Amino acid sequence: MSARSQPESRWIRTLHSTSSARLRLVCLPHAGGVAGFFRDWSGRLPGEVELWAVQYPGRENRIGEPLIPDMHSLAEHVTDELRPFLDLPTVIFGHSMGAAVGYEVVRRLTMTDEHHFVRHLLVSGCAAPHRIRPFTGHEEARLLDDDQLVAMLRALGAGGSELLDDPEMRSVVLPAIRNDYGLIQAYQSPRGRPRLRTAITAFAGRDDAAVHADDLRAWAQVTQGRFEARFFPGGHFYLMHRRDQVIRAVTHVLNTSL
Repeated sequence: MSARSQPESRWIRTLHSTSSARLRLVCLPHAGGVAGFFRDWSGRLPGEVELWAVQYPGRENRIGEPLIPDMHSLAEHVTDELRPFLDLPTVIFGHSMGAAVGYEVVRRLTMTDEHHFVRHLLVSGCAAPHRIRPFTGHEEARLLDDDQLVAMLRALGAGGSELLDDPEMRSVVLPAIRNDYGLIQAYQSPRGRPRLRTAITAFAGRDDAAVHADDLRAWAQVTQGRFEARFFPGGHFYLMHRRDQVIRAVTHVLNTSL
């Protein structure tokens, strides 16, 4: 398959394409997140990098599709959709829930010896898989009423929460958020799994009360490859407020992966 091929897939949004692509960055959103979350990264990455983002069902252009309630099914779908496009060296970036999805995707590719296509796994705002637990105070998030759930999202610093003042927008957006909270809170990664061979870099906000530094550094325990942890000013959604700093750090990883 040519590196110029574009995916005919509802799962993949091409945010930046180039005929001279030498590397592909695939981004996985957080719980309730959308592919468009990464739209403003386009044009800020090295020119030879193609930018894709995964679109989970039940949001944006997939708003009418059934939500996927468990991590196994979600990771299987994402892996199957990416497999035909492993024609370029690939870096996977996932934020929060997306980091766990990214890990599960790379693990599946490792099981079928396709791991060498993935040069690096970038994880953000997420404890290592075997240490993921519900954020303190969010344990029953999916059961909260609309006002309580919106208040929780605002306290977490999620972008676009002002849209949730509109009852119609709430009816569109909140089902996916509830679903994804249930998905990530039910997720368990058993100890004793074979370690990845892919290098991992883990990012987090220094003031992210949901992800302790030791839990972030524990990503080193799931790979035989290189590992680095980086901390940025800010909370759970630090990457929105420190976009340029984060993109510089991502670019460093991309350059080492070319």
